[in-house]
Amino acid sequence: MRILIHYGYFAPKNTSENDQEEAYVLTEPSRLLLKDNPLSMTPFLLAMVDTMLTTPCNYLTTWFQNEDLTPFGSAHGKTIWHYGGHELKFANFFSEAMASDARLVMNVVVDKCKGVFEGLESFVDVGGGTGTVAKAIADTFPNIKCTVFDLPHVFADFQGSKNLKYVRVHFEAIPPADAVFMKWILHDWNEEECVKLLKQCKEAITINDKKGKVIIIDLMMENRKENEKSTKTQLFFEMVMMVLVKRKERTEKEWAKLFLDAGFNDYMITPILGLRALIEVYP
Repeated sequence: MRILIHYGYFAPKNTSENDQEEAYVLTEPSRLLLKDNPLSMTPFLLAMVDTMLTTPCNYLTTWFQNEDLTPFGSAHGKTIWHYGGHELKFANFFSEAMASDARLVMNVVVDKCKGVFEGLESFVDVGGGTGTVAKAIADTFPNIKCTVFDLPHVFADFQGSKNLKYVRVHFEAIPPADAVFMKWILHDWNEEECVKLLKQCKEAITINDKKGKVIIIDLMMENRKENEKSTKTQLFFEMVMMVLVKRKERTEKEWAKLFLDAGFNDYMITPILGLRALIEVYP
């Protein structure tokens, strides 16, 4: 218990007047691990420690010495995208992990960042998975027509609603919208691929002389030496990206260069949940 208390998962509480009996109570971090908590992060935590995602860490030496694209490929014989497209159990497991993270993030976003969505009539979530983000937007803003845009195997049997629909695609083109949204998408790809995708987003929000925006939620690397925990978490996520897809997280300067190279003129950053940022990008 001492180590769990030290790391903030439990807190001691005296149960008697003479302080002889001590009990323990949950803290904010441990409450997020309760399965009956609507914002439970348990699926995300289980994914991060699952052998499917941790075993590739043991293959770094093998990866350096062969021609495999990623350490994940060295461990499992195929890329994580190819694996997810053919192994339904893993795809569902991974999708639920991403959905649990999206529930927590969107709980904050729709409460603290409502102004980001004011005036929008249409919203496309690129790589939106099972639709957690779009559902949150559709429920909070009934006037916005929301579209979830992802691969066919991600939501093969999902049904939409009055202002929510699912489009099964292979990312040939993004449908026109006032806002194109991407959460934890661009950190999966290199600069050239990101610029190509951002250009597609720009086309979608500027059709018929309209000027919409791209909304991105992603990790923002910072050099804050005074916050050791934040630095460790940032570096951990960057290691995860290297092992799974051979990619990295980005600093604000690196994000800005992507936007400029894709033909955008301006952007605005709103920090959320500590390490991540909500970025509005304008043509």
